[in-house]
Amino acid sequence: MEKALENDILGTIGSQKYLCTITWRNGQLIMDEPESIGGKDLGPDPYSALLAALASCTLSTLRMYIDRKGWDIPEINIALNFNQEDGPTPTTFISRAIYFPQTIEDDVKHRLLNIAEKCPVSKILKNNILINTTI
Repeated sequence: MEKALENDILGTIGSQKYLCTITWRNGQLIMDEPESIGGKDLGPDPYSALLAALASCTLSTLRMYIDRKGWDIPEINIALNFNQEDGPTPTTFISRAIYFPQTIEDDVKHRLLNIAEKCPVSKILKNNILINTTI
């Protein structure tokens, strides 16, 4: 099976509690946990990074579609959060609200909502995900 990324995402943690360095093809990202749970809040926590991936994918997908249609929509804003419900089958609910500073026609809003659902990260998160871990 062919990998989706050219290079693996690499992660390292040393002795400083929760501080991780994540390396990708062109740089590094520091990730940490909030001070409230013992981190130093030097970077996003894993939940924030996951939602950031969905936010950026949604925004980029919408921008490509808007530009292709030639619509005059200079700015798109997005807000995401999530909650989890425990139970026999735990469920995660992600809220994703998309905002436009100017008035957008209802039919255009509906089309953009459909496009947002088709962003690649949305599709991944809605799929059945299996994680194969090795040591």
